[in-house]
Amino acid sequence: MSKYTMEDGTVVNTEKAKNSWDERTEHDGRNFISVATGSQWEHETLYESRKGRFYIVHSSQWQGSRDRAEWISKRAAVAWLLANNREVPEYLADVAEEVEE
Repeated sequence: MSKYTMEDGTVVNTEKAKNSWDERTEHDGRNFISVATGSQWEHETLYESRKGRFYIVHSSQWQGSRDRAEWISKRAAVAWLLANNREVPEYLADVAEEVEE
């Protein structure tokens, strides 16, 4: 469980999220690389809050770095899901039609 204070003062709790999706990784022959960030050290997880808002938690393996979260739009969430080869929930199918060409 992790809690983050957002820029608007809202506190999100990942344990209470309605949905979550991990980033996709690809092996480059030596390391697993995040498709979302292009890095082996920096990672992203997408969450849908219990109220239906989307946010990304940015995490890093770099010493001294701190995890953080930011709100994103439904459109950005769907783009993230598609880029990471994750299934888009049916209730976001209309947004996926806008995003994907």
